[in-house]
Amino acid sequence: MTYQHKPFDTSLVKPEQLWKLTQPLRMYFSPKFFGLEKVDSSKPTLLVGNHTIYGVLDVPLLIAQVYRDKGVLIRTLADHAHYSIPGWRNMLDRTGGVEGTRENCSELMTRGEHIMVFPGGAREVSKRKGEQYQLTWKRRTGFCSMAIQHGYNIVPFAAVGPDDMYDIVLDAEDIKKSVLGKMLRKTGLLDKSSILRGGDLIMPLTRGLGLTMLPRPERFYFAIGDEIDVSRFSGQENDQNALFELRDEVAFAIQALIGELLTVREQDHESGIIRKLLNHL
Repeated sequence: MTYQHKPFDTSLVKPEQLWKLTQPLRMYFSPKFFGLEKVDSSKPTLLVGNHTIYGVLDVPLLIAQVYRDKGVLIRTLADHAHYSIPGWRNMLDRTGGVEGTRENCSELMTRGEHIMVFPGGAREVSKRKGEQYQLTWKRRTGFCSMAIQHGYNIVPFAAVGPDDMYDIVLDAEDIKKSVLGKMLRKTGLLDKSSILRGGDLIMPLTRGLGLTMLPRPERFYFAIGDEIDVSRFSGQENDQNALFELRDEVAFAIQALIGELLTVREQDHESGIIRKLLNHL
């Protein structure tokens, strides 16, 4: 029997349920949030941000905080790979995740939902060495096109902390050069059209706390920026010059937020001695 995913047929989690579900992450990473007042519960927008390594530990914290404080469950556009995993895809459905297709995005916008997207997708999640807090968007402009078409203003946001909870031992480039990489190439699994998308879906091998893969308890910092009005691009959803102009504006805003959060972290003296000691193991 072929599995047919129906992203809008699932009952969504309640604010208190999501808050309890994310409590262990909150205790471990002690997150700080800035600019949450810029999320207007009465005005749906497209939130666009940087994806951090592995991409699954920070996003739930931000969504849970906004849900509790603003009463808005942000619908996250998730990579197709998530929906090949039974059980996991069902949890994503219940917590607001939606498979990232143009059709699903259009449906969410028609419904007037708040939406979150990471243009870097799986490639930005599978960090290479030295790519902490870098945007890896290639030439993607789909989110800009959808925002213009549906009149959705864009709200940039950023996360700092997650990219420092691991040290990358081997990244995708190392793996592709290894014996394993040669085997994958021979089987066709490194083709652009394969499940590994030319290596974009090869996750890095990392070291966290001590010699383990347990993440270091880095404090997470989140910032939401000022809304970007897309009305000046009305009718230009297929104009590549307009799309790249808007994309660059959004990317610049996110990078500025990342810089601000890095400064905030340097000046944060409340993270605690035990946390600092653990992060140096």
